[in-house]
Amino acid sequence: MMENVHLAPETDEDDLYSGYNDYNPTYDTEELENDTAFQQAVKTSHGRRPPITAKIPSTAVARPVATGCGSKTSLASSMGRPMTGAIQDGVTRPMTAVRAAGFTKAALRGSAFDPLGQSRGPAPPLEARNEDSPEEKIRQLEKKVNELVEESCIANSCGDLKLALEKAKDAGRKERVLVRQREQVTSPENINLDLTYSVLFNLASQYSANEMYPEALNTYQVIVKNKMFSNAGRLKVNMGNIYLKQRNYSKAIKFYRMALDQIPSVHKEMRIKIMQNIGVTFIKTGQYSDAINSFEHIMSVAPNLKAGFNLILSYFAVGDREKMKKAFQKLIAVPLETDEDGKYISPNDDPHTNLVIEAIKNDHLRQMERERKAMAEKYIMTAAKLIAPVIETSFAVGYDWCVEVVKASQYVELANDLEINKAIMYLRQKDFNQAVETLKMFEKKDSSVKSAAATNLSFLYYLENEFSQASSYADLAVNSDRYNPSALTNKGNTVFANGDYEKAAEFYKEALRNDSSCTEALYNIGLTCKKLNRLDEALDCFLKLHAILRNSAQVLYQIANIYELMEDPNQAMEWLMQLISVVPTDSRALSKLGGLYDSEGDKSQAFQYYYESYRYFPSNIEVIEWLGAYYIDTQFCEKAIQYFERASLIQPTQVKWQLMVASCFRRSGNYQKALDTYKDIHRKFPENVECLRFLVRLCTDIGLKEVQEYATKLKRLEKMKEIREQRTKSGRDGSGGPRGRRDGSAGSGCVVRRRHGAWGRHLDADRPVHL
Repeated sequence: MMENVHLAPETDEDDLYSGYNDYNPTYDTEELENDTAFQQAVKTSHGRRPPITAKIPSTAVARPVATGCGSKTSLASSMGRPMTGAIQDGVTRPMTAVRAAGFTKAALRGSAFDPLGQSRGPAPPLEARNEDSPEEKIRQLEKKVNELVEESCIANSCGDLKLALEKAKDAGRKERVLVRQREQVTSPENINLDLTYSVLFNLASQYSANEMYPEALNTYQVIVKNKMFSNAGRLKVNMGNIYLKQRNYSKAIKFYRMALDQIPSVHKEMRIKIMQNIGVTFIKTGQYSDAINSFEHIMSVAPNLKAGFNLILSYFAVGDREKMKKAFQKLIAVPLETDEDGKYISPNDDPHTNLVIEAIKNDHLRQMERERKAMAEKYIMTAAKLIAPVIETSFAVGYDWCVEVVKASQYVELANDLEINKAIMYLRQKDFNQAVETLKMFEKKDSSVKSAAATNLSFLYYLENEFSQASSYADLAVNSDRYNPSALTNKGNTVFANGDYEKAAEFYKEALRNDSSCTEALYNIGLTCKKLNRLDEALDCFLKLHAILRNSAQVLYQIANIYELMEDPNQAMEWLMQLISVVPTDSRALSKLGGLYDSEGDKSQAFQYYYESYRYFPSNIEVIEWLGAYYIDTQFCEKAIQYFERASLIQPTQVKWQLMVASCFRRSGNYQKALDTYKDIHRKFPENVECLRFLVRLCTDIGLKEVQEYATKLKRLEKMKEIREQRTKSGRDGSGGPRGRRDGSAGSGCVVRRRHGAWGRHLDADRPVHL
């Protein structure tokens, strides 16, 4: 059978497959009808013979078996293809398949059918990985670099910038080691450029986040100059941002333009953002015409809120009124691209629909829509307040134009806010009547706008001490919107002014229930508790407020004052120290702290704070008096003179300051200066007995002839004083004690005034905070 099978010679250099596709007339099926031998074979029983099949089922396709009968002509298969290994035109072909899949001779002898070779048992174990091979070391090092880059990014997102930078540096070091190892093992073409790019980019980003701008620029330069990195030119935007932070505006514009040139026009959004950065940089450099060109192009291609607002700013800077109006109209026309609020209202009582609406009402997409709408309203309101005073002859006409434009847009609800801002502008110009008239126009509007206008009116009348009007408008605001915390706070203020502290506290508490972030209501609750002598409750309120407003001077003052009322001077001094750290130039707080140290007997600390208070406010009589008395007690009378002289300038009608000046001269041994000062006092106040007594004493000690004159005047004044006292005594005996009660009242008033003077300049503790 193997006579017709010829193996290809190993030394034969000719193509073994040549002639395989050549046409052979033997296989011409069109001539079979004329082939008598073929037709005879078909008609005989040989052509109708059934095909030979194997006794055991097999997946092999049944095909005729070739016989080796010595013929040199190759036999055709059943598919019209010559048999493998046959000779064609004297050229032998190599053998290909020698066995059919899943069929062996053993199957004919009764062996089991096992095409997958499962009877051979389990596969041998995998070959153990060689950890010391260079390829494995490179693979592990590459994995470690990727992990460091991920850890650096995660640390940056968590706010740990220092750790993120350290991880990025470590990744850069390991990546350089990885490149060197790859170059030793494989060709340079097999270096992982994507990994190198990500390591360098992350390192530059971390340098920039840590404000290490020179290092970040150097790293970006390494990426940009490497031609093997595709699209690395876009990173010039980041370099421009760094130069912008460094206020190197010329280089920032240069790199922005280079990045813009390297970004294809198909990336429209990226190009718009870069042009917006260029426009902002032009504004910072004062090149408003170039900025206008950039923003005008953006508004014509892809209008957005930021570009529209910046365009208005640029036109405002150059003073072009008409262009400001057109830019404002373009800003109003920018599409918001958010869903309508009606989408979140259920059209029927379908529980499934209600559940879906409830789920999407406060999801992340809805929050993003709210933020975008709030940002749009902020830009529009700011732009309107900016251009309204300059686009027309008066700010009122300008506001009216802005209101009309807003009413014709998708931001109709902002028109009322602009009207209220118009009233506030009247207040800034001290036109109280026009402000009131503008706000009164809202009395017939819907409830929310009416409540806001009435709240402002209540505030205005409260400042004017017209508490009845303030109360009526506060009632209107509360009735229009019972959940308006500002209206409830103003209503509480009017009740507080009338002395009904319990009722005022109820209004403040209701305002706090409606809005837990209403710090004014919480502050006023503390004041009412303080008025009602509930010091513990008041202290709790102000401590809660201090947790919210950490650096509020008013809150710190109130806490210190309450501790003083609770007779805890140490805590009072501690909180006053915190107050001074917030407002170090508050002379009243400094003087109060000095008074507390003085009451504790610490004269040196008291002198330090009193002196600081005098430096910031040298007209406080109490501080001047204390400093003068301190120098007299410490036997430095010469230094006390300047303080009493300043007091005499502040209160020239008070003789005691001039007497103190003369006394300081006398104690320091300067008798001639003391005598001259006493004579000057006598000319200004000829009926002052104490001055005459010192004049008589000094003239006697010095031996002047004027002593007799001053003695005579002294006796006459003392006699007149005795007669006046006798008359006063006889008048009291006849009429009772009303005069005495009036004197006591005046004295009490003096004490209250002094107490208010020590604290009142920093805050009026008896007046609530209004909205």
